[in-house]
Amino acid sequence: MQLAGYHHLTAVTADAALNHRFYAGTLGMRLVKKTVNQDDVSAYHLFYGDGRASPGSDITFFEWPLPPERRGTSSVVRTGLRVSGEAALHWWAERFASQNVTQSPVALRNGRLTLDFEDPEGQRLCLIDDGGEGVAHPWGESAVPPAHQIRGLGPITLSVADGEATDLVLTGLLNMKKGRAYPAGGGGGATHVYEMGEGGCAGELHLRLEPAQRRAQLGAGGVHHLALRAPGSDDFDQWLARLEAMGMASSGRVDRHYFQSLYFRDPSGILFEIATDEPGCAVDEPLETLGQSLSLPPFLAHRRRQIEAKLKPI
Repeated sequence: MQLAGYHHLTAVTADAALNHRFYAGTLGMRLVKKTVNQDDVSAYHLFYGDGRASPGSDITFFEWPLPPERRGTSSVVRTGLRVSGEAALHWWAERFASQNVTQSPVALRNGRLTLDFEDPEGQRLCLIDDGGEGVAHPWGESAVPPAHQIRGLGPITLSVADGEATDLVLTGLLNMKKGRAYPAGGGGGATHVYEMGEGGCAGELHLRLEPAQRRAQLGAGGVHHLALRAPGSDDFDQWLARLEAMGMASSGRVDRHYFQSLYFRDPSGILFEIATDEPGCAVDEPLETLGQSLSLPPFLAHRRRQIEAKLKPI
């Protein structure tokens, strides 16, 4: 049983319009699904991805009126986004400078050129040169040239106080391979690299040990959960059975209409999801017009008028 990599990452915004301007405008990502949080229909759930809404390309957001995240451990502390080539990173550095985006200089980290930056609400992100690995699906209507567009999720960094407990989940439960370690920088402990599937830039999870840090408190600019790929329904059923057999508390199967999900927390409290590739974002609207109107799963369709009335236009 092997996970295929990342499926998506879901974060929190307090301002959907501002969020859309940054991710669709500044970053040039495609809004591939505009829907609502299925457990809180007063909140938008926005999905940004590549030109085909490929699994592994999505960063998504719940719009909740929360204060800024209190940073700390037991959380996702940086989300990697893959681009191809050193020239792309320098192009992005110039673009960020022209739009007053908070950023750090391009630097070599863990053997890859990396550009750290933040969105307007303090969401910590980085662009990473993936060397052109794998297939890219640029979006034709993006303001970013195809050669420099974001290709998908890259290494995602978690911070925990107890590395041993989370290591048992990553290796013993999720079958990730533990590899090298590198200095975290900034006074933090070592960061350990774990690999899923074929590994590489799109299949790495980075675990930073920070026992002296206080626990994070979720808010705007923070991450809600991290979703991993079990591509087919058979894979998903095996993972569900594995969690049950190992006594790991989980949500059980949750039908999200766009994919099947199950949720669980590691001992540090970080929320993980395992999600299927199918049926995908195009299950209820044409690929060509993804994200242009509000999509609702069938079990919410009868409430469309009520739901739309409480959402602010984007």
